[in-house]
Amino acid sequence: MTVFFVPNVSLSFAISRKIAIVFCLAALVMSSSIVQAQDDSAANEAAAQAEVQDDLATAKAEMTEVESEEAVTAESSEPAVSSELAVSSEPAGMTDAEFSNGPAAAHNAWMLTSCALVLFMTAPGLAMFYGGLVRRKNVLSVMMQCIFLMGLMTVIWAIYGYSWAFGGSGGWIGNGEYLFMNGVQRFWSEAAGEPLTPMYDGTIALMTHALFQGMFFIITPALICGAFAERMKFSSMVVFSVLWGTFIYCPLCHWVWDGGPLAYGEDGIAGGALDFAGGTVVHISSGISALVASILIGPRMGFLKEPIQPHNLTYTALGAAMLWVGWFGFNAGSELLSDGLTSSAFAVTHFSAAAGAVAWAITEWSALGKPTVLGASSGAVAGLVCITPAAGFVQPMPAIIMGLAAGICCYIACSKLKMWLKYDDALDAFGVHGVGGILGAVLTGVFASRACWDVAGGEKIGLIESGGDTSLVIGQIVAVLVTLAFAGIGSFILLKLIDAVMGLRVLPEHEQRGLDITDHGEEGYTLA
Repeated sequence: MTVFFVPNVSLSFAISRKIAIVFCLAALVMSSSIVQAQDDSAANEAAAQAEVQDDLATAKAEMTEVESEEAVTAESSEPAVSSELAVSSEPAGMTDAEFSNGPAAAHNAWMLTSCALVLFMTAPGLAMFYGGLVRRKNVLSVMMQCIFLMGLMTVIWAIYGYSWAFGGSGGWIGNGEYLFMNGVQRFWSEAAGEPLTPMYDGTIALMTHALFQGMFFIITPALICGAFAERMKFSSMVVFSVLWGTFIYCPLCHWVWDGGPLAYGEDGIAGGALDFAGGTVVHISSGISALVASILIGPRMGFLKEPIQPHNLTYTALGAAMLWVGWFGFNAGSELLSDGLTSSAFAVTHFSAAAGAVAWAITEWSALGKPTVLGASSGAVAGLVCITPAAGFVQPMPAIIMGLAAGICCYIACSKLKMWLKYDDALDAFGVHGVGGILGAVLTGVFASRACWDVAGGEKIGLIESGGDTSLVIGQIVAVLVTLAFAGIGSFILLKLIDAVMGLRVLPEHEQRGLDITDHGEEGYTLA
């Protein structure tokens, strides 16, 4: 990891002072010798000896004081919190000077960039990707879902979502520690006499961490919308997203990333699982929820009876490219630092996406005789999904293998499995995010290496690296099964409740006319 050297003025002054005292001691010893040689009087010699001893005692006392100050300075050489708060009952925080003059400034800048990149994934990225895949009469309805969720989920996250997901540590759910952004926002310190910034692990502002994780909270329910596109009530979608984020996403996030039962370690179920950027929390949970929703709501009118074609693959291709770019913030940003592992996560994200695009296009080419832009775009997203849980744990060549596997497996899921089971996952949310997320989580246990991130104190972790130790693979599979069960059953219950209270599906005439007009009173394309 990158180490930033920040000169410590107080430490330098203490060292200089210590050196000066040593010179004084030497001078005093020399002067005592001279006095002894020159003064033949016993009385004068005794007086000189006493004076020297007093000076030596004073100098030694000053040296002890300096050493004590130096030890304190060394302990606080990394200014995670303001030193003025050491004896204060106020919450810990960092002053602006400490923040801007230390390594936190660089880490925080990268993380704020990552926040913007992940938000960019929802809109315009996902909005355009999904918008191009639906029919023209529903393009605005899909974009509205993405834009509206950017607002709605942000408000929920700020009020209580972040606290439920990251409040406290361990257990099954967070607490009220960060409700209404208390303990996250900057505060005035009476002890320091200036504003302080609460920190996350002493490296980035806690507010930055909340923002970054909040972007995940936004895009995850937006992914589910692809399954029930063109036929779910907008009002029902809103209620479902609120309930799903509250009762499915927040607990699952706490289980995996805040020391809960799925976190990697001795306290985790079956040893816990490695999930660097959201294989379980984001993709598997949204994928299985999407499958449940598509089955409960039922297929679109004309499904398997008439062609239902994407209306604008230009949007879809551009949206896929935007997702590819934004995913660097999604995965590399999940290191929560700017260091060597960040570069590794960035690289494997890119390699897996590239391999996924090639694998899907070639598979499609061999099966249908032509490669398509939709296939290459979908393959890139599949590769990105697959590498998400593994981004901080695998090397570049395994990442390419994972991308190739994702391109092929997700193609089969979207083209064969869906037709075989006859469920109408309109935009293949389960086929790409569910299947790709499961594949990535399991393969993380196969290819994980301590050379990327030493999470086990030097012990070999992956199936291949360890020479056949299956413990991590078992932990990954258990985490997948727990996520599938929790998110799947939870989504089923929530959807059934909403259906009983307000209904899930739009009226047949509304579906036939298009949701742009019936739900929003607008049209995506107006020809003069």
